[in-house]
Amino acid sequence: MNHSLSFLASRPDSTDFQSMQTDGYFHVKGMFSPEEVAEIREMFTTIHREGVPGFYEPPTSIPGEEAEPLTLWPRVMHPHRFNDRAKHYMIHPRVADYLELFFGEPVVATQSMYYFKPPGAKGQAMHQDNYYLMVRPQTCMAAWTAIDYCDAENGGMMVVPGSHLTELVCPEESNSEISFTRERVNLPKGLKVNLVKMEPGDTLFFNGTLIHGSGPNRSSDRYRCSFICHYAPASSETISRWFNPVVHMDGTERNLAESTGGGPCGNEWGGAIH
Repeated sequence: MNHSLSFLASRPDSTDFQSMQTDGYFHVKGMFSPEEVAEIREMFTTIHREGVPGFYEPPTSIPGEEAEPLTLWPRVMHPHRFNDRAKHYMIHPRVADYLELFFGEPVVATQSMYYFKPPGAKGQAMHQDNYYLMVRPQTCMAAWTAIDYCDAENGGMMVVPGSHLTELVCPEESNSEISFTRERVNLPKGLKVNLVKMEPGDTLFFNGTLIHGSGPNRSSDRYRCSFICHYAPASSETISRWFNPVVHMDGTERNLAESTGGGPCGNEWGGAIH
């Protein structure tokens, strides 16, 4: 099945909706122009170099010690809360068009994040996003935008088509040698992993129950930078407390009630993802 579109194509249509319904993800080629990708890259390179007091502290290496790559290049969490351009891209109208088609209603943004994933960085074991966001009564959705070329060597995205039709799978402990997170979800019987190769400016939309993850960056000199945002239906009633306030696509904010009870696995938490 073809999960791609031309750059700046017309509004998404029913074929795109059906692909999302069937597979749980949809790959849009060229969602953002090379100029937009360059702006996003430069914006976060500057944030990493200079820091943002109270939000992002520039990491420093320890002389004579070998630091973990992700220690030197930590993720930028919720940049929309302190950077207007990050918020601009999080609520971009082209992204909103797809989200509203897939959800069938207006949406709110719940999270933004920039991931550098330098050479040698660990990946993230297979997981489901709504285990963390705890959006209810429906689920969340990701818009995962590649800033670099993404393939198997530098730890590109892997998805399990059709896994969004299952419920949340209670995770087991991951392999800490290759994953920076502690949870790992086993694949349901009969389903297989699919690597999604992406070019800069491509966006991968996927359902909050879709099982997905990534391997380590095994390249010697290639980063796998990505700008990642999560969303929920505007009719959502609750969300994990880490993601309030949510942002409407016109930029206004509001709080949802906090999800409680730990969900079906009993130990969900509002941690960072991807």
